[in-house]
Amino acid sequence: MPGTPPTRFVYLGPEGTFAEQALRLVPAAERGSRSPARSVPEALDAVRIGEADAALVPLENSIGGAVGVTFDELADGEPLVITREVVLPVEFVLAARAGTELDAIGTVAAHPQASTQCRGWLRDRLPDAVVVDKLSNSAAAQAAADGEQDAAICARVAAARHRLPVLADKIADHGDAVTRFVLVSRPGPPPPPTGDDLTSLAVFIAHDRVGALLAVLTELAVRGVNLTRIGSRPTGEALGRYAFFLDCTGHVADIRLGEALQGLRRICADVRFLGSYPRHRGAAGVNERPVPAPAGLADADYADAAAWLARVRTGEQT
Repeated sequence: MPGTPPTRFVYLGPEGTFAEQALRLVPAAERGSRSPARSVPEALDAVRIGEADAALVPLENSIGGAVGVTFDELADGEPLVITREVVLPVEFVLAARAGTELDAIGTVAAHPQASTQCRGWLRDRLPDAVVVDKLSNSAAAQAAADGEQDAAICARVAAARHRLPVLADKIADHGDAVTRFVLVSRPGPPPPPTGDDLTSLAVFIAHDRVGALLAVLTELAVRGVNLTRIGSRPTGEALGRYAFFLDCTGHVADIRLGEALQGLRRICADVRFLGSYPRHRGAAGVNERPVPAPAGLADADYADAAAWLARVRTGEQT
């Protein structure tokens, strides 16, 4: 039921991944049930059909960029909305069975994205080691625990789950890398405004109209709505047909953002509301203070202007 706190959570598995680590930062998930899913579509479908109340899936990485399958799933199918974001530092470790020495490592199990993000460390510290691709960080840790490979690049939570001592910590080439995860539920009333919120949208523009994307951006700019992210994904209809994904500061309950949404609805082929939710605080790259509205574009200014117009229409002195 809308407004009921979620108790059944699903996340992109398997166990021992960054997604599980991120989900455990959600207080309700610590008290509820947590189940891994084999893929992002499977996780989101579990929510759509009612097998889970909420799903935590990756949206973007500061090194690897957008997670395309997540955006595709949010833009298509039965609507879902984001209710929370979690930004998690991506810290890889090198783990191995007890007694393994660093200079004795000949093979390293790793997810391809993990080995890519640790390429410099591997080159400098294990130049002769052979990297063996695995389907996940957890699978890499399992391979090291089973003796299939000498060591694994994985998340600390995976090393702990498989009882692997950590030989080297924070081995990623970019020490400030983060992954942004989102908690997704069936549509319902959004969380109340906090004063520091994000609103996410999928916008489908009229492709036969000159300046269609500029018109979208103008609807936001003239109302002082700050755009924090814009990206695109092909719709699958034809070459050159794209959906644009926007993250804006503000909440759907805000007057100026509400007017911007109405404007987008008027000029776009379609607009899918993907949620208003509190902005994550406390991780690298997301500590900035909220961007204030330009003069004349705060909610109070809109309310004052609306009251003035109402007086004009009723013949009062202005």
